[in-house]
This record gives sequence, structure tokens and C-alpha cells, in this order.
Amino acid sequence: MRCVIARFPFDLFKSEVEQAMKGVKPEPVTGESVIIGRRHYPVKQVGEVITRQDRRDFSAQEVTRALTGLGFTCRAMPAPVAPEPAEPVWPTSVV
Repeated sequence: MRCVIARFPFDLFKSEVEQAMKGVKPEPVTGESVIIGRRHYPVKQVGEVITRQDRRDFSAQEVTRALTGLGFTCRAMPAPVAPEPAEPVWPTSVV
């Protein structure tokens, strides 16, 4: 599939992406992610490996669009978890 990432054209194939990510240890997922094989990778990590470009040169949306087009399952950024309300603290009286 032909796609453009960071203004550069790439011909990507699902099997080539899987092969490129084989043996690459996934970084902790803090934003958008993609499932390749049985592993969850950050989209930016995959984009860096398959394009050989710095992560700052492309957006996660560009890579997500390309990987979705290849048939990979991409997941959006996880929703922030709100902290549970703490028990109210009542002032103690000093006698």
C-alpha cells in the first residue's frame, strides 16, 4: 500500500511491517497503540522503525492511518484515569 508519512511516500506491506517489528521490544504505551502479532506497540515506535525517521518528524495520526489501511488493529489514546476521591479529613480538636 502506498502512503505518505512526513511528506515522504512509502510502499508498505503488512508482512514487511511484521518482519521489521520482529524482535523489537515494545516500549510502554502512553498514547495511540497498534497490535502487531500479540504485542502492543506505541504507534510512534512503529513509525520510527518502518520509516527510519525521527519520531518528531511525523504524527501518530499519519502512522495510524497507514497501519489501519494495512489491516492492523490500532487503538486510541487511553482515557485518563480520574483519581478516586479521598476520604474527607476532619480537623482534630486539641484539648
